[in-house]
Amino acid sequence: MSVTYNYVDHHVTNKKQNSGLSNTPFFGCMACDFKISEKVNTMEFLRIKNKKYTTEISQLFNKTFTDSEGQDEGTLIGALAYDFLTHTDEKDLYTFAAVINGKIIGSIMFSRFTFEKSTLNAFLLAPVAVATDYQGKGIGQKLISFGHKELKKDGVQLVITYGDINFYSKVGYQSINEDRIPPPLPLTYPEGWLAQSLEGNTIEPIAGTSYCVEEIHKPEYW
Repeated sequence: MSVTYNYVDHHVTNKKQNSGLSNTPFFGCMACDFKISEKVNTMEFLRIKNKKYTTEISQLFNKTFTDSEGQDEGTLIGALAYDFLTHTDEKDLYTFAAVINGKIIGSIMFSRFTFEKSTLNAFLLAPVAVATDYQGKGIGQKLISFGHKELKKDGVQLVITYGDINFYSKVGYQSINEDRIPPPLPLTYPEGWLAQSLEGNTIEPIAGTSYCVEEIHKPEYW
């Protein structure tokens, strides 16, 4: 799944840890089509709720991963985004976007993450992307922080991700070992297994099996 994460605050070429988001026209009536919004200068952060944007969003992931990693990677991550938006239950998925001047230039997704022996309300951050032309401006950090705030409002207690600690530590993530929070599938890069408590608590070890949603429960994402 490290393929689904971007060092969104700076451009890198390390395969399986770089992504972005293509720069395409945005979608019209935001008041009608989007659930939550927050403006920072000319940039707006939104939670996207309407499935009619499925094709546009999946194509954004596809194009940017293709630009940075090649067609195979673009197809893989575009398909992941499409599967999330078409098959994952709405209560198990949050999709957020960053918009500037009517164009979507960043997107992130959180999907439900559960445990055999814990009732913690947890979500997994993946995939993450910022358009290549907009990287290095802190947009990824702001978008993730916006997502965290909205999840916390809904009672989410724990968020998990899989990527570069040098980036994700800027938005509160810390390295965890697989004994503390077991991944649902074997990790290709165990050093990229990260988490944070949205309640500011110490992350205690969680025993037993963990579960992600079906759409991302595939070895190629991990």
